[in-house]
Amino acid sequence: MVYLLLIVGLILLVAGGEGFVRGSVAIAEKLGMSSLLIGLTLVGFGTSLPELVTSVQAALDGAPGIAVGNVVGSNIANILLILGITALIYPIVVDKAVLRRDGSVLVLASLAALGIVLIGTLGRIAGLVLVALLISYIVFSYFADRRAQASASIAAEVEATGGKQSVLVSVLFVIGGLALTVLGARLLVSSAVEIATALGVSETIIGLTVVAIGTSLPELVTSIIAALRRHTDLALGNIIGSNIFNVFSILGITALIQPIPVPDEIIRLDIWVMLGATALLLGFSYTQREIVRWEGGVLLALYAGYIGWLALGAIG
Repeated sequence: MVYLLLIVGLILLVAGGEGFVRGSVAIAEKLGMSSLLIGLTLVGFGTSLPELVTSVQAALDGAPGIAVGNVVGSNIANILLILGITALIYPIVVDKAVLRRDGSVLVLASLAALGIVLIGTLGRIAGLVLVALLISYIVFSYFADRRAQASASIAAEVEATGGKQSVLVSVLFVIGGLALTVLGARLLVSSAVEIATALGVSETIIGLTVVAIGTSLPELVTSIIAALRRHTDLALGNIIGSNIFNVFSILGITALIQPIPVPDEIIRLDIWVMLGATALLLGFSYTQREIVRWEGGVLLALYAGYIGWLALGAIG
């Protein structure tokens, strides 16, 4: 029964996040917000809503392993698992201009996460710094994209996301999406804790694997569709943006609401895996104009090895 509740929680999280994004984008369009600003704020924040609500709920429930493990595990899965699968389907095109800007911010976000983990506590001061960095990133991206006239692709994404529903329907989407996301997060966190207890493994392991992969399902589906349509440059941009949002918004907002300690397991291994995956992604991206299939295979093999190591540690 508990496994069924976990699956239901994941489904509600994904459905709620999608409903929230569609409703909020439609309302913003009717209020006259530009597609560029909507794409950088509402779409970016909304697609990270499942991870955010899950981490906040876990922090409030006294499960720091799930709260922090969700973010670190999602960032690892986004690079090694999702980009690995995407590159195997079709080589990932690298936009050098976007990579120079967002790649630098990704390095900053990863180093910020490392600093917090080494301190050992995710406190409110750290949360304020992360949220300030998030706001700075959004403002910088907005003006950089305006100068580069890069709003066309974002406008297309917003148009596909928003829909043409009425204001009332849009408000219902927002309210219903938030309600489903909160309910899904509660089911996911409570069932994950129960599964960890029943299996005799730490909550951190569950957060790094089951919860992290589950909350990354939207990015996985989006990236696979992009690869099948030969638009893999969108997949790379979405993953880099998602990893930046995960650190700045999810860790930042979670810390502001409920400060939590960082589990020792993450300090010993997982934060270093996240940094290594980030360095490997940037290395593959900078060496040539594509992340080719054999590199995707390397990413997937490394993820399999990482999950295998966690499994051996849990059994031992």
